[in-house]
Amino acid sequence: MITIRPRDERGVANFGWLDSRHTFSFGSYYDPQHMGFASLRVINEDKVIPAKGFGTHGHQDMEIISYVLSGELEHRDSMGNGSVIRPGDVQRMSAGTGVRHSEFNASATDPVHFLQIWIMPDQKGLEPSYEEKHYPPETKQGQLKLVGSRDGRENSVIIHQDAELYIVSLSKGDRASHQLKDDRVAWLQIAKGSVLLNDQLLEAGDGAAITDETQIVITGSSQDSEILLFDLAN
Repeated sequence: MITIRPRDERGVANFGWLDSRHTFSFGSYYDPQHMGFASLRVINEDKVIPAKGFGTHGHQDMEIISYVLSGELEHRDSMGNGSVIRPGDVQRMSAGTGVRHSEFNASATDPVHFLQIWIMPDQKGLEPSYEEKHYPPETKQGQLKLVGSRDGRENSVIIHQDAELYIVSLSKGDRASHQLKDDRVAWLQIAKGSVLLNDQLLEAGDGAAITDETQIVITGSSQDSEILLFDLAN
């Protein structure tokens, strides 16, 4: 079964410097019908104007993944990490027992557009940790590239949960398929462009909950599409 989460039905937060769309309940947006999906708790699509961002704030017991679609995002945290992530970079921060960090648009002239993803860890009280890796465009073109997993295989970042994150870029007519085991569910998030998911049209910002399916087929219906696929324990 495929259940579409339309982009226009997401929660909205606009503070002038930040335009954010919430796939699941977050901040002042609360919808008991959309509290998350399996271990996936947050997918926020954020656009931040130049030289602005999120000041230092704290997190605890959450796996936080950032993925930049365009622009540059500067990160600093209480573990001593400081970096600028760009398109193709996957950043993972395990908040564990507690961490403080800030996120700012690193550019004084261009906006930054990124996805912030929260996944609930499989245990509380982990030691905070940080990791980032770069995946060139050719590694994701026309094929699902594993970028996050519990065991860090295939050069993926480590997620402290039975969860796998794949990213794929599709040109029009390109197809990518994924097999789901009986005890697995999936969430598909369209980051750019448009695709057909088992013949259902999805556009940028749309999401889809996938249950009781053994295989999904994603076909590009626009020239440049980018999709995130979460394979999760049910």
